[in-house]
Amino acid sequence: MIVPAFVRRFRFIGIVTVTAVYLLILVGGIVRSTGSGMGCPDWPKCFGTWVPPTAASQLPANYKEIYTAQRVAKNTKLATTLQRLGFKQVASEIFAHPTQYIETDFNVTKTWIEYVNRLVGALIGVFVFLTVVFALPYWRRDRTVFWLAFWSFLLTGFQGWLGSLVVSTNLLPIMVTIHMGLALLIVAMLIYAVIRSQRADTTVEPVPAMHNLAPWLWLITVLTFVQIVLGTQVREEVDMVSFTANHLNRAAWVEQLGAVFKFHRTFSALLLLLNAYVAYRLYNLPSGQLRYMAKVNMALIGLEILAGIILAYFALPAAVQPIHLTLATVLFGTQFLTIVLYGRATKFERQAAYPGVVA
Repeated sequence: MIVPAFVRRFRFIGIVTVTAVYLLILVGGIVRSTGSGMGCPDWPKCFGTWVPPTAASQLPANYKEIYTAQRVAKNTKLATTLQRLGFKQVASEIFAHPTQYIETDFNVTKTWIEYVNRLVGALIGVFVFLTVVFALPYWRRDRTVFWLAFWSFLLTGFQGWLGSLVVSTNLLPIMVTIHMGLALLIVAMLIYAVIRSQRADTTVEPVPAMHNLAPWLWLITVLTFVQIVLGTQVREEVDMVSFTANHLNRAAWVEQLGAVFKFHRTFSALLLLLNAYVAYRLYNLPSGQLRYMAKVNMALIGLEILAGIILAYFALPAAVQPIHLTLATVLFGTQFLTIVLYGRATKFERQAAYPGVVA
């Protein structure tokens, strides 16, 4: 089967974009684990310039007061708007969050780590725009592919603006959680767009629909998302414990974490069991592709749990934290990919059984 050039191009740019989003998540994890989230106190510029400074001498003497005042003014405006829209709880958290008033000292290493994070984010914006351009031929062939690419582009722009709020609120937990959730939504939309764009030009192994397997696939994917959200809350607790301890005595931090950490740790065992059950059912299907996805999902959750064990029992090594986060988001992506592939395979089986019916 000869695959049209525009299909190959869209597949390539879609895969590159998804990979770049995961790279950004990894870099974002490095930003968080190194405490570089406020390396640039403003957005989109960094200390008022497009190329950040390399020494404190390049900044005004009262730079901390300047950027703290700007941040508080922006947060006040945001909180007031949210309050008017009815989001009173979120608004009150922004008003009450004490860290927004902390004056951040310039640190050249942290500034450039955060700056690289922003550069990667800008690069992803370019990639997502290219997916829209390469999706134009699908306007007539399959308009859903175009709209998926287009909305991914719009959400990426919104994600960039949301990133500015994460900075201005000094990593307010709810903002960090929304930021992560939106990144996963963009990943899911791009994955579905790529798979759907190939459906007329790829061979599918039809499989019979197994009883209740589709709900199980959705369940483990949703639970993985919940686990990622819990992980962001644990990360916030770690930051609070670290700040209280003046970033010293790292080995004692885990013992000071609260109930969210314990639930997050126990929840991982439940996820392992549920994923093993789903993988077993997938492996019984006559599809090499779905069997492969079952192996990939189990390998990822195994590595994810291993990273969690290292964090819990080896004093939260900073190098493992971004790996732990990235593995979780990749697992979410492969689980969602499994849902899409299973849906396609069972759809082809139904069409083979009832050729006169279009699913």
